[in-house]
Amino acid sequence: MKVLFCVGKAYYAIRESFTQRIKEFGLDVTCLLHDKAKHKENIIKNIQDVTIYITAVALADRDVIDAAPNLKYIIKTGTGVDNIDISYAKEKGIIVSNAPGQNANAVAELVIGLMISLSRNIPQLDRKTKEGYWVNKTGFECRGKTLGIIGFGAIGKNVAAYAKGFNMNILAFSHYKDDETARELGVNYVELKRLLKDSDYIVVSTSLKKSNYHLIDEQAIHEMKNSAYLINISRGAILDEKVVLSALRKREIRGAALDVFEIEPPIEKLNEFDNLIATPHIGGESLESAERIADVTIDNIRRFLENEPIQYIIHD
Repeated sequence: MKVLFCVGKAYYAIRESFTQRIKEFGLDVTCLLHDKAKHKENIIKNIQDVTIYITAVALADRDVIDAAPNLKYIIKTGTGVDNIDISYAKEKGIIVSNAPGQNANAVAELVIGLMISLSRNIPQLDRKTKEGYWVNKTGFECRGKTLGIIGFGAIGKNVAAYAKGFNMNILAFSHYKDDETARELGVNYVELKRLLKDSDYIVVSTSLKKSNYHLIDEQAIHEMKNSAYLINISRGAILDEKVVLSALRKREIRGAALDVFEIEPPIEKLNEFDNLIATPHIGGESLESAERIADVTIDNIRRFLENEPIQYIIHD
């Protein structure tokens, strides 16, 4: 039985041990590193005889699925499945699973780091100091400020848990409510308009759906405080990037930190923005989260081979 493993950047450090664990099932494994797997023609070339397809961000769209007549199982090494055509896979009788929550702590830690970096101007002052300038620039404390979290899933809950240590007032907008966890963390559910209006920090941590494409648009920016910071660690397309960059340019919001972009790497020139922190989609890229996701993946491969119930199946 053949396996195609499109290795995301987050798994480079453990790819040899990860691949070896898959091979121990007696499977024939082909690995495509991210630089090759990001090109669909390379996936199609290598997937034709494959039964199990493991992907981080590499495509599993209609073209890829049609090129793999033996494909029975697609494994997403992460949470978001926007790179997979779920409905077409289901139509073809292909199982799709993911690994929700396994990198949530890593992403949440990055959010806190970005909040502090924005508040204290750390990237700008680091750059100036290295250039030989001794610049004093007063920043802001996070303690006591209002944090708005859009999407109260595993990442949002971890962010709230850390923010509680800063004694922040925490608001959340979410279609799926976990009242017990919200009470434990002191989180108040509110409508999106109020969250945008009242928050000093706005964190986007919801999964991408057709219904929230460009959720943060011009109207949303106008609802925000001029002193607000916007942080996106979810998917780039949830923000209207041109609108956000325009708002930064016009100082309509104080600053932003973007770990994700609608097109990656971004095509916009970002050097002009001294009020923007940009990182290359590193939110979930910790060694610990990679190892947790590897464990879930290996266990689900075993379950598939032994006809046991698979964990975290995506149904729609």
